[in-house]
Formats: sequence, structure tokens, C-alpha cells
Amino acid sequence: MFRYKFIMICISLLSILLLNTTADAQKVMSIQVKEGQLRATPSHLGKIVARVSYGDRVTVLEERGAWKKVSRSNGKSQGWIHNTALTNKRIALKAGQSNVGTSVSRDEIALAGKGFSEEVEAQYRKSNKNLDYTWINWMEAIKVSPKQMEDFIVVGHLARGAEGGKP
Repeated sequence: MFRYKFIMICISLLSILLLNTTADAQKVMSIQVKEGQLRATPSHLGKIVARVSYGDRVTVLEERGAWKKVSRSNGKSQGWIHNTALTNKRIALKAGQSNVGTSVSRDEIALAGKGFSEEVEAQYRKSNKNLDYTWINWMEAIKVSPKQMEDFIVVGHLARGAEGGKP
């Protein structure tokens, strides 16, 4: 009888250990946007504490609504990021040449990973000749510094801790 209970306890502990290991493995995710910001609070208005790039691996520590608190793979920083910037898929940046850093840009890799290439863009422009991309190119070039964001939050009387700045 004792032997039977001992075996059942061992099997139970082993299954709990295996389930816990599987759950931990599912918590590692990849960044699927060109550049993401880790924030101090789960809000688009939260202070930026670190930046992550396309393909970076992060470990999910906590979830709050559509936000996940993550830690970078090097363990040096952690913060909140919106779940739309994350994917469960492992993004592998591979190339056959040693000069991959100089052969293509990170932007090109990110777009190619999403199925967008120069050929796709050329075909789209050809079939939509009446579209003007001037304003899109202008908007993509806009960079907002952390200081400008802080000033915007203060002047607009926005609440940091709330989603979308709502009090």
C-alpha cells in the first residue's frame, strides 16, 4: 500500500513539474514590430524604459488586459508592451553571408518578414498610379522624442496610469 502511494505521489509531482515547464516555455515571445517600447506602466502614455527591435526575444512576466510585462532575453531591462507588438512565433533573422548587417536594413528585414518586399511595393504602385505617397513618407519620418512625449502628456493633462490617457 505504501509503495502504491509513493508511486502515485512521484507521478503527480513529475506531471506538475512537466506542466510548469511547458507553461514557462510558452511565455517566451518575439517582437514583431520594427521598434517597440517597453514602458514603466501598461499604457501608451507610460514612460519608455527601454526599446526592443524586430525579432528580439522577451519573456512574459505578467499580463494586464492587452498589455504584457516582459523581460528582455539579456535580463537587463523589463517593462510593459502592448500585445500587438508580440508574437508566439520565433523570428529567425538568417542570411547566407557574414555581412548581413550591411547588406539589408532592419526595416527591410521586418517588412520581408511580414511578406512585403520591393517587388510587392512596385506591383502595388503600378496598379495604383493615382496614389500619392508624399504624406505617408513624411509621417514615417516623424520622430517624437521622450521629452516631446512628456511635454504632450503634461500640457494635455493626461493620466499616465489609464489606458488611452483616460482618468
